[in-house]
Amino acid sequence: MTNTEPASVSPQSSHDSLGLSTPAAAGVSRKSGDQPFFDPIAYGNGPDDAVTETAETAAVTHHLVTIGGNTIKYTATAGHLVIVDPSSSQPVARMFHVAFTQDNQKEETRPVTFFYNGGPGSSSVFVLLGSFAPRRIRTSMPGFTPPAPYSMEDNPDSLLDKSDLVFINPVGTGYSAAIAPKKNRDFWGVDQDADSIKQFIKRFLTKHNRWNSPKYLFGESYGTARSCVLAYRLHEDGVDLNGITLQSSILDYTQSGNPVGTLPTAAADACYHKKLGIAPRPTDLGAFAEEVAQFARTDYLAALRKFPTTDSAIVEKLSEYTGIDKTTLLAWSLDITSYDSRGNSLFLTTLLKSQGLALGAYDGRVTAIDTGIAGKVDPNSGGNDPTMTAVSGVYTTMWNVYLNEQLKYTSNSSFTDLNDQAFQYWDFGHIDPTGEQKGVDAKGNVVLYTAGDLAAVMALNPDLKVLSANGFYDYVTPFYQTVLDLQQMPLLSQQVRQNLSARFYPSGHMIYLDGGSRTALKADLANMYEATVSDTQALGRIRALQARVAK
Repeated sequence: MTNTEPASVSPQSSHDSLGLSTPAAAGVSRKSGDQPFFDPIAYGNGPDDAVTETAETAAVTHHLVTIGGNTIKYTATAGHLVIVDPSSSQPVARMFHVAFTQDNQKEETRPVTFFYNGGPGSSSVFVLLGSFAPRRIRTSMPGFTPPAPYSMEDNPDSLLDKSDLVFINPVGTGYSAAIAPKKNRDFWGVDQDADSIKQFIKRFLTKHNRWNSPKYLFGESYGTARSCVLAYRLHEDGVDLNGITLQSSILDYTQSGNPVGTLPTAAADACYHKKLGIAPRPTDLGAFAEEVAQFARTDYLAALRKFPTTDSAIVEKLSEYTGIDKTTLLAWSLDITSYDSRGNSLFLTTLLKSQGLALGAYDGRVTAIDTGIAGKVDPNSGGNDPTMTAVSGVYTTMWNVYLNEQLKYTSNSSFTDLNDQAFQYWDFGHIDPTGEQKGVDAKGNVVLYTAGDLAAVMALNPDLKVLSANGFYDYVTPFYQTVLDLQQMPLLSQQVRQNLSARFYPSGHMIYLDGGSRTALKADLANMYEATVSDTQALGRIRALQARVAK
């Protein structure tokens, strides 16, 4: 690992020129009343797997956490809820979740937030252990986290002081599975997945008497696309939300790999590793990102369109921003998102090639050896990205420790943290609120587009607040591409667009793995929760809308 320092930057910043100015110890168990649970069911993660069990079972434990100087008593529930077919009311899937709920709170005043990761095919273990639960793992990010023994720590940035937290594992992940005669593959698609999570949320609200609580979604990566579809479908079922957090968004798959949207991230990576051809080195990362974004949407976009005709001054500027020499950039046709035949990002493997290192796609601050056999490992096989390599060991170990020893849920089944089969079989077709399949590329291939769903639900629920959060060093879902997607979504009302805010942090795809960024994001989330819960008129309008649609 290299030991480089980032440019000086405040923990979080919001920049108008990016285009969105309008728009006691934690985890201590109170053992009395704890209910450990051993689950003997075999949860297969294949496309044709299913279970026959329809019981709702869980381990229940009681804990204390101190946040902001206040001690909170809370209950942790790890187990299954059963969702049903909305037409027949027959059980169709057992969905595994972990919920953290503050004790002795009133339904009407206590928010509840539903979390999930993306993939598709990811469990919620990553956001659960890394972000805003009462306990979190300790990592050495952006360095490699050494092997065991690992440790968990009190989470002073936990969101439990603002909301109850429910971490959902979609069907085929974690210990979630279809109930026969349904099969896992029946839930592996954009609309099928959103419908199943909608049914889970409705079941949770019923089982725990939370229908009248303020409600929020928090999705990461593909989970942001899921949130757009899910929010609209919840509205259609009479469940209106108070807030949505979109972390590391991908809302328009046609723009995945867009060099214009990616260039500011490449420049941020080059800045962090001191490879910029600019002197003096920028000291304000946010302002520098704005500068590069302006170049990206003007001169760089024009240069890409004109290639192979080139302007030497533009190529020189591109070289200064990326740290890549002009000859190499020309060999890439100026496209900084180019890949080699094995799927390696040329930029990520070239910037520090002289040092024998490659950059992480999920967090460009992270590096790993890229020489010898290490340089020949398939970059698309599981967790071989340098970022995932840096933290996969601590995630795997501490999830088993936390679930088995602290949450007291044990099982003979293998916990599926990432299910490649779900991604392989995923149906990316999506019928949007207009009743059409909008995500189609120039060749007629289905390409997912969900920004329209977000625009629709924001227009229908004008009190809905949306926070978009992105890391400057995220090459997988680049922050500036998110800005472009949100700018271009079909939401014309400037008044409603004021409910949309964007924040950018000196971190990667999993923003919360950076300590300062996690604290800053928690502060931004707290502001959103306080604004929505304290606005009693807005709360009344949301509840009236929910009651009207439900009739």
